Amino acid sequence: MRKLIKKILYYFLNYVDEKESTVFSGFSRGLKNVSFEGNNAVPDRCNFSGKIKIGFATTLGYNNFFHGNIRIGKYCQFGADVAVHTSNHPITYLSTYINKNLFSGELKKFKETKETVIGNDVWVGHNAIIVGGVTIGNGAIIAAGSVVTKDIEPYSIVGGVPATFIKKRFSQNVIQEIEELKWWDKPTKDLIKIKPLFFKNFLNKKSIYESD
Repeated sequence: MRKLIKKILYYFLNYVDEKESTVFSGFSRGLKNVSFEGNNAVPDRCNFSGKIKIGFATTLGYNNFFHGNIRIGKYCQFGADVAVHTSNHPITYLSTYINKNLFSGELKKFKETKETVIGNDVWVGHNAIIVGGVTIGNGAIIAAGSVVTKDIEPYSIVGGVPATFIKKRFSQNVIQEIEELKWWDKPTKDLIKIKPLFFKNFLNKKSIYESD
């Protein structure tokens, strides 16, 4: 009997469902709070609360946690155990406690909530935390285990606690050209036309159109 129950649990935990071109694997909570643009992937144990928008083809990681007002761009990738918190407890009042067990939760009105915006083609590493009020630029990379407390410029690599700038991925001109190209907004037929650009190494290049 115990083995049968285990098999049933494993079946449902690994169950894959597809709705409106978004793939859901396992069990996640709060999906009604999310607007998916399509071609997304949501693995097991993700948790959503607030008002959340997830762009086209963005894929999440196991046990992701999204809380608050969050906008995520297209073609982003999230590692496992990533958390985005857009609210903060009051720190200039007598107590940080906002639970209903104190004054029936009246202090909850002092809770601060700020929108978090994550651009397109952003890679967020395993176990990273992103706080409220932060804007992350297109093409940024957040190293595993980082705590992001400040804005991140496009195509920057950051890491640490708190996350600090490590380096830019490309030269400033290459970054500008990619931002102007906005490939993430192009339909498939147009992406095919510029497909060779995705196979070029831009290390030490001055332009994305520079020949190898």
